[in-house]
Amino acid sequence: MINPIPEKAINFAVYYEGEDLLGAAEGELPKLEAMTETVKGAGVAGEFDSVTLGHFGSMTLSLTWRNTTDSFVRLSPHKTHELYLYSAHQDYDAGLGEYIVNSIVLFVKVIPKTSTIGKLVVAGMTDTQTEFEVLYLKLEINGKERIEVDKLNYIYKVDGVDYLAAVRAALGKA
Repeated sequence: MINPIPEKAINFAVYYEGEDLLGAAEGELPKLEAMTETVKGAGVAGEFDSVTLGHFGSMTLSLTWRNTTDSFVRLSPHKTHELYLYSAHQDYDAGLGEYIVNSIVLFVKVIPKTSTIGKLVVAGMTDTQTEFEVLYLKLEINGKERIEVDKLNYIYKVDGVDYLAAVRAALGKA
């Protein structure tokens, strides 16, 4: 009997344009927060926040570097950078008594917003950090595309369903 219990990320790697390994120490992944508008008035008993279909507020990705490195400098120009974040996640299958490794891949197109050179500490890391605005993201789990958000091309897909297809058609972008 399969009974997976999600446990943790085993490790991760960040690649620049799919090829060059970047030495990130930690990553804070984007938050998908829908844009909303409060609806109230006749026909509504009170008010509620209505999501705007497929539209999201600012999405950010932060990478923290162990030290001030060439990777930090390479990602500083205000232009689009393509990053691949690969992560191996561990589940424990309580039914089989074994560990399962899942592959998580996040592909993003980003523009740097904030570059923090960090701090100087004797025998310590600088905690240099880059914060990016995310314009595009695609999340794959075990090789299956699960979420795609493309703000500039009106795409919002979840498990293969494109929730902005009708919006693109209405705007003459189909």
